[in-house]
Amino acid sequence: MPMLFVDHPDTASIFGEVPLLTGNKILFHKEDENNWVPVNKHPRDQHRPMSRVNKNVVLALLTLMSCAFLLFQLYYYKHYLSARNGTGSSKSKGNRVGFDSTQWRAVKKFIMLTSSQNVPVFLIDPWILESINKNFEQVKNASQGSASECRFFCVPRDFTAFALQYHLWKNEDGWFQMAENMGFQCLKIESKDPRLDGIDSLSGTEIPLHYVCKLATHAIHLVVFHERSGNYLWHGHLRLKGHMDRKFVPFRRLQFGRYPGAFDRPELQQVTVDGLDMLIPKDPGRFLEEVPHSRFIECRYKEARAFLQQYVDDNTVDAMAFRKRAKELLQLAAKTLKALGVPFWLSSGTCLGWYRQCSIIPYSKDVDLGIFIQDYKPDIVLAFQDAGLPLKHKFGKVEDSLELSFQGQADVKLDIFFFYEETDHMWNGGTQARTGKKFKYLFPKFTLCWTEFVDIKVHVPCETVDYIEANYGKAWKIPVKTWDWKSSPPNVQPNGVWPISEWDEVIQLY
Repeated sequence: MPMLFVDHPDTASIFGEVPLLTGNKILFHKEDENNWVPVNKHPRDQHRPMSRVNKNVVLALLTLMSCAFLLFQLYYYKHYLSARNGTGSSKSKGNRVGFDSTQWRAVKKFIMLTSSQNVPVFLIDPWILESINKNFEQVKNASQGSASECRFFCVPRDFTAFALQYHLWKNEDGWFQMAENMGFQCLKIESKDPRLDGIDSLSGTEIPLHYVCKLATHAIHLVVFHERSGNYLWHGHLRLKGHMDRKFVPFRRLQFGRYPGAFDRPELQQVTVDGLDMLIPKDPGRFLEEVPHSRFIECRYKEARAFLQQYVDDNTVDAMAFRKRAKELLQLAAKTLKALGVPFWLSSGTCLGWYRQCSIIPYSKDVDLGIFIQDYKPDIVLAFQDAGLPLKHKFGKVEDSLELSFQGQADVKLDIFFFYEETDHMWNGGTQARTGKKFKYLFPKFTLCWTEFVDIKVHVPCETVDYIEANYGKAWKIPVKTWDWKSSPPNVQPNGVWPISEWDEVIQLY
């Protein structure tokens, strides 16, 4: 319907009666082609312009409230739901972030948990320790002030690894309960204590080896270190029992627990990493060097007991005295070579005694060690002489068939064989002093693992059976007291004769 507003100071004189005014405006509607009729408006319609104004204000307020609610939803999702569901934002290493990644929050809660319970955990995660080691000055500087960047714990990863020395843990049960109260889901892995395997009445005792505690999508792997004889730390194999959830976390990605491991006891220091106070090894680089070479092989106590039941052990006075002197000689040799930074392993009869009967063979009359020729150092002889072990003989040379022998107490000697690597095998040499004949002992390629023997941490070939069978044949389980080093080993072969012109160099007797 057409409408007309008319502004006029004297509207009554035009239309005869005063229609409804809106200000000084009059509203008309067209009745026909020539007539306009004033609209009869209800008195309350006088306030409609004000109503329109009020509606605009209300609309603006509603818009503002909607925006505020939307912002609140975004904030809630970012800070609460993402932490619970593991979808928190994180940025790559070195970028400025708000310290709100799933990993950082999980580590922060874990640090709070352990600190409140006085649990002295320390960081052993290889990836993070390597990053810290590369930026150590920056980390030390950050420890003296507030962190502005999250460089280490804000990179998306499945796990962060910490360690604990078990003998310092005073309230294991209380810690476990508090972890669950803080939102962690924890899995505890236990197994029998190998230190008690030699004691029948205690061999079934179980000890904690690993904890895996998950918060949202990130998990903390707590490796439990146990003290062993020889002042080193040991952790066990992470082996899930039948009732455990194998999908709890991606266990195959764990960097510790695929096999037992052994480490020197690290000295610790406190640092601040991404705003979190924690302990780390004082020498991160040294610890990182140990990680890939930490695999540990336990002595086979069960098989050793069976062997000693079948073949009565020699417990005569002479045998006991020899074992004592051989043990002291091995410990002294290990200390001397460790000071030089020269890795070694148990070889020949000493290796056989460890693997077959967890002891020194009393009729062997010597201690045998192996060293890779690339680890040879010219000051080895002087170091052993300073330790009270004079050189007995030196055969061969660094380039070929080097062998050293040192005299220990009484009739016990220390023989060190140097190993050379070929394309498909390894070998060490032997020399007959009287004739200058050379011999070569072939071994399949092997790597080194740690074990415990005579109360010290020492290396042995990881592929122990292959190594022993090469040297002693398939019948190595049967004791043989008569042995000719030139013909008895199945892996020995002639290797020529030293030229007489070289005898002064390659055949040295003292």
